Amino acid sequence: MSKTATQRGPGSRGMRVAEKPKNFKKSIGKLLLYCKRYWWIMALALALAMAGAILTVMGPDYIKQLTNELTNALGNIAQGIPGRDVDLDFIWDIGLFLIIIYVLGAIFNIIEGLIMATVTNKMTKRMRTDIAHKINRLPLKYLDSRSYGDILSRVTNDVDLIGQTLNNSLSTLVGSITLFIGSLIMMFVTNWIMALTAIASTIIGFGLMSVIMSKSQKYFTQQQNSLGAINGHIEEIYSGHNVVKAYNGEKGAKQTFDNINKQLYTSAWKSQFLSGLMMPLMQFIGNFGYVAVCIVGALLAVNGIIDFGVIAAFIIYVRLFTQPLSQIAQAFTNLQSASAGCERVFEFLEEKEMADETNKTEKIENVKGNVEFKHVRFGYNPDKPVIKDFSASIKAGQKVAIVGPTGAGKTTLVNLLMRFYDVDSGTIEIDGVSTQDMKRENVHELFSMVLQDTWIFNGTVKENIIYDKENVTDEQVVNAAKACGLDHFIRTLPKGYDTVLDENTSISAGQKQLLTITRAMIQNGPMLILDEATSSVDTRTEILIQQAMDKLTEGRTSFVIAHRLSTIKNADLILVMKDGDIIESGTHDELLKQNGFYAELYNSQFQ
Repeated sequence: MSKTATQRGPGSRGMRVAEKPKNFKKSIGKLLLYCKRYWWIMALALALAMAGAILTVMGPDYIKQLTNELTNALGNIAQGIPGRDVDLDFIWDIGLFLIIIYVLGAIFNIIEGLIMATVTNKMTKRMRTDIAHKINRLPLKYLDSRSYGDILSRVTNDVDLIGQTLNNSLSTLVGSITLFIGSLIMMFVTNWIMALTAIASTIIGFGLMSVIMSKSQKYFTQQQNSLGAINGHIEEIYSGHNVVKAYNGEKGAKQTFDNINKQLYTSAWKSQFLSGLMMPLMQFIGNFGYVAVCIVGALLAVNGIIDFGVIAAFIIYVRLFTQPLSQIAQAFTNLQSASAGCERVFEFLEEKEMADETNKTEKIENVKGNVEFKHVRFGYNPDKPVIKDFSASIKAGQKVAIVGPTGAGKTTLVNLLMRFYDVDSGTIEIDGVSTQDMKRENVHELFSMVLQDTWIFNGTVKENIIYDKENVTDEQVVNAAKACGLDHFIRTLPKGYDTVLDENTSISAGQKQLLTITRAMIQNGPMLILDEATSSVDTRTEILIQQAMDKLTEGRTSFVIAHRLSTIKNADLILVMKDGDIIESGTHDELLKQNGFYAELYNSQFQ
């Protein structure tokens, strides 16, 4: 069905990319709250990460003892001092203990990685499922006003980004913080002068890291928004490729793409450049720390204040102290990028949904097909009504044609009848029951539809015809196809009704339209809506379809929107719409005799 609310040319939706970045803490807080059901298992994984970090921190102290033992023994031997050999049992015990704690640390990290991989994949699976369910609960107005590519980008790019960040950064952040704090404590326990030296050499890293993080967050948000915009633009241009080519719109489409691509390049470059500064900066700070520790340690050792083992331990401590800084910086950088994805995903999940209808119990069991519009008023924007005061009464079994110029409100009327949109005021009743008192799915069950825009999914011909209908026999499918004049074409396909329709299958727009008409026949709803159903077929096929439609509409209340007025001559009632109101009504012959607006429209098609 055509979008009467938002008709825009290819590429026009892709330009709205600059959005103000929101609060980092708020976005991450929403993500953690979303993961509430996994908290206990995530807590276990984080505890294992902490345990692994603690075991790692314990190592240098024992290496210090090992170094001192070897240094003292070798020093005594070199000086010829008797009675002081290397204590091999002591060295063996320390070596064995170091092996045990490092192996345990590795095991803890492996288990933690397995847990986080499982949790994050379950979370992203749930997030995609929630988005898929959310789409079904959103009003058509939202989907009509958004780029499909941007919505798809939230399902794919943003969700993947969130999952990868949780998997790689959360446990790294906890382990690194634990390692950082543990190293700091152990350094002060070992020697406070050396500890202050190590801290002083790395404190500059904190300041630079915080400055870089504060500057880069907005660029990560802009990057994700631009990525969604460029996906939306590409989706539009690809789907409307023929139109772009026919109207020589390549230059404009390319210009739009270049503008968005430039914004994506700028934001991606800035965010990645700033985040890329973290690692070399931390490496420099770490190397600077080694030099400072060695110089200060040498001075203290010469003066007999510390043993050589303390220097050896501090060289490891500096690495354990500065390495977490770079990991923390990288983890926060990744979290910034993920927070931009969180903003977009949770913005979508928090969109206003259609009203809950669990309390609506009205349902028409034996449908007759009487339809009445009572003073219906509606506008896609409240201040711009499309239908102003529409009233009409259709009796069961009547074939009602709705005609009028473009923008008169014909398709909008069908949108309201199907409850794709709700009326602003007035009521639409079916067999005396207001559609507002019925659930939307119950209203949809009353109608079979053939839309102006055909929709064929990747599946066999038979699956496309049956779609969601249950207990349909092959004979019914063949009979419906014959009624639409489609059976001969289907049998020319390589596998007939079992031929898979995909991008490699050659099928014309008219044949797609015939498939959708056949699908409507199979659905066999008590009422029928035909929105420009014959717009994509030739005159000869139109006659065949018209005959089939006459059979299909027998005994059913049917609404036909048509621009070819010759196709609705046999309608029981023709409603002529203009500017959202009915200005004429009657049969074809009656309206011609009135010599009014309908007669003018009809005659203009033969001039």
